[in-house]
Amino acid sequence: MYPDLYCLMKEALKEAEKGLKSGEVPVGAVLAGSDGRIVAKAHNQPISLNDPTAHAEILVLRKAGSALQNYRLNNTVLVVTVEPCLMCMAAAINARIPMLAFGANDPKGGAAGSLYNLASDNRLNHRIEISSGIMEEESRILMQEFFRVRRKKARSL
Repeated sequence: MYPDLYCLMKEALKEAEKGLKSGEVPVGAVLAGSDGRIVAKAHNQPISLNDPTAHAEILVLRKAGSALQNYRLNNTVLVVTVEPCLMCMAAAINARIPMLAFGANDPKGGAAGSLYNLASDNRLNHRIEISSGIMEEESRILMQEFFRVRRKKARSL
């Protein structure tokens, strides 16, 4: 049985808002145990860390691995505001995450069903159960706001 995904998504959205406030693409992630206890939280930080791999999902997996003293994150759920990219899905598969929940689809780069579907690829040694559309509107609104402001700044230059 998985914990309350809406409660966890609210925490992921708080993380995404932190990213938005700091000028990062507003993606937030939370990793929780099957009991619902949050193990780690993170938001996108590639700009502030000068690290192209500093996506919310990667950062939360690193924090959780440290906290649990294990690179295998069995019996956990990863909750992300936006559908993970190829890099993040591959990391979740390698970490043996059993379940991923996300808010908004990413038709241009999503690897959990939109553009690619790594989670159910039988050629890989692990599959992830996917639950999409959790607080989708709230997640999408954050992304739209970020890119609207960015386009407005670009036009004013």
